[in-house]
Amino acid sequence: MTDQSQASRATTVFPAGFRWGAATAAHQIEGGNWNNDWWAWEHTAGSAATVPSGDACGSWEHWRGDVELCRRLGLDHYRFSLEWSRIEPEEGLWSAAAMGHYRDQCQALLDAGIEPVVTLHHFTTPRWVAARGGWEEPETARRFAAYCERATAELAPVLRRVCTLNEPNIVAVGGYLAGTFPPGRRDVEARRRANAVLAEAHRLAVDAVRAGAPGVPVGLTLAMSAYEPVDGGEAKLAQIRHRMEDEFLAATGGDDFLGVQAYSRTRVGPQGAVAPDPGARLVETMGYEFWPWALEATVRRAWEVTAGGLPILVTENGIAADDDATRIEYVSEALAGLARCLDDGIDVLGYTYWTLLDNFEWALGYRPRFGLATVDPTTFERALKPSGHWFAEVVRANGPVPAAG
Repeated sequence: MTDQSQASRATTVFPAGFRWGAATAAHQIEGGNWNNDWWAWEHTAGSAATVPSGDACGSWEHWRGDVELCRRLGLDHYRFSLEWSRIEPEEGLWSAAAMGHYRDQCQALLDAGIEPVVTLHHFTTPRWVAARGGWEEPETARRFAAYCERATAELAPVLRRVCTLNEPNIVAVGGYLAGTFPPGRRDVEARRRANAVLAEAHRLAVDAVRAGAPGVPVGLTLAMSAYEPVDGGEAKLAQIRHRMEDEFLAATGGDDFLGVQAYSRTRVGPQGAVAPDPGARLVETMGYEFWPWALEATVRRAWEVTAGGLPILVTENGIAADDDATRIEYVSEALAGLARCLDDGIDVLGYTYWTLLDNFEWALGYRPRFGLATVDPTTFERALKPSGHWFAEVVRANGPVPAAG
């Protein structure tokens, strides 16, 4: 970037009412979630999981520390997920204790002036659901909707925004095509069936949330990428993007908002995705390209595909980096692109950084560090990183600020 564009980026002020937040997921931070498919996957010999989640960040007991971090950051909202396998450990068996736990968490956030943004499914599925066919089984959509209605009805007084499914496209491709998520399938037709069931689950869940918690905004979060064709890859790109994005965007009609989640770009040649160019800057622990401009590209595409019919909330964006200067650089560039979207009239409600805490990053274990805060694995003490303090200044200024020093 030129010096002039750097200065412009550093002085951008977002509109009044723009929302700032951070996100987590239950299995990645709570610890001890043994009754879901991911815990089983972590303990299956030969699976893609490198280490078990174990105690994670200890947030089932130490969630008040997470609320305090959100308060210190000055956040408007905190996006976190409910663990379905705790709430409904067997079909039709509902845990009052688990619901009370999440109710207390929501209330504490509200008392701190922070809106709870609750995700009803963030990658983990109860073992009893997985044993009955998981996301290939059409009945799973109905079972999920029943859980959604029960959970939101009980939490309705403390809910402010609900996300049905986190990245259903990743659940489908990881679990049924790439074999990196449970159940570890590598079957094109299984992936297509899972796409259809997950899209139907979202539609049923929207109705369920509206029945359980009338008036609470509800929507889907979708993993999106800045797709770019390489050497005549346009047709293959369209095919990949249709399965990864468009089938799910088509299911969002009538929703209250769309959650966009973006991290990098995907280059596609005639045979499929291709590696970054030699010498490209990489996010080493993730294996993809350092490409903060993906956020602007995906927000613009989501707005275009939905014909401007849905406000957009950035529900995840961030970077795994040991060097906080890299994190600040990435987020600054992403926010500059988001500001351009707003300048062009795209209705962007807010920005949610992934993630609040260094946590369990699924098959990659604990090596990737996305957090604004560290967590001691023994004491579970939380501590803001320099990038966390910087992000607090961004929130205070309602827009990007220069890095300290």
